[in-house]
This record gives sequence, C-alpha cells and structure tokens, in this order.
Amino acid sequence: MAFADNLKEMRKKKGLSQEELADLLNVSRQAVSKWEQGIGYPEVEKLLVLSSQLNISLDSLMADEIINNSQHQENDCSGRILISSYDGKSIVNCYKILSSHMFKTKDNEPKYALFGVDGNSFWGEHTTVLGWYDNEENIKKEIQDIMTAMKKGESSYELKYAVKTKRRLWKIKIDE
Repeated sequence: MAFADNLKEMRKKKGLSQEELADLLNVSRQAVSKWEQGIGYPEVEKLLVLSSQLNISLDSLMADEIINNSQHQENDCSGRILISSYDGKSIVNCYKILSSHMFKTKDNEPKYALFGVDGNSFWGEHTTVLGWYDNEENIKKEIQDIMTAMKKGESSYELKYAVKTKRRLWKIKIDE
C-alpha cells in the first residue's frame, strides 16, 4: 500500500474525517485530500504529527511509498550488515537499503531519509529510519559506502554522511 492509501486507511480506522485530521495538523481539508489522492506529500513536521495522531510508526506510514517511488535508491546485496539508527535506539540487521523521495522541508530541516530493511518480522519486511540527510549527494554517498561494505562482507557500518538532528515538538532539525 502507498502512503496515500495508508493515510486514508489509518484515518478511517481512527474514525476521523478529512476535516478533523486537517484540524489536528493545522492544514486545510484540501491538503489532506491531496495527500490521500497521492497528489502531494506533507512536510516532515506534518508526517511526525500524523505518525503520533494516528498511532502508526513513520516507517509503516511511508515504507511502501518509498519502495514504489520511481526515484528511490535501492541496495539488495546478498549479505547483511548491522547499522545503528540516527537516534541510537535501533540496530538494524539490513539486507536492503532504501532512500526516500525529497521531502518538502524548511531550511535547516533534512530533505531525505535513509531506511534499512531487515525482513525479519513475522509480518514481512520491516523498515527503520537509519538517518536523515540534507542533500541528495550525501545520501547517495552513504548508500554507495554501505553497498561497498556489504560486498566486502563487513559485519557492521557506521553512518558517515547523515546529519545530526534534534527532535523538538514534532520537528526534526539539523543540529548545528
């Protein structure tokens, strides 16, 4: 299921109308409608609020959209590699790496997210946000370095190009 479908399904499960969800997010009902039609995407700040309000992980809300996005970067090597997430709360035994499309964000907010896929869940593939990136060049370099490490058979990898972030009231800001 794509982001648009996930959003619509979760909104309905919570018994919210588009207008009620729009009020929670401080956006117009038309914005929610566009998101559910797959016409646009919310800002990162709004994604975090959506995740909280709908009680669904950001990974679950966005994962299929990232996989289906025609501009995504993907790595599917035969090996696995351990990578710590940006916040140090997860270590993912990745067999595949995915990057997001470019998020519409404000200055000093990350533009891209890197996801690790572990595939170890009973429910299928599980994705975790590994890192946040301020530009496309850095996320591409990170993916290339991870692919190289996996091909060499290295057991772990430490993110090199991810930006340090701080989470403040539903916003992820680059830590300067």
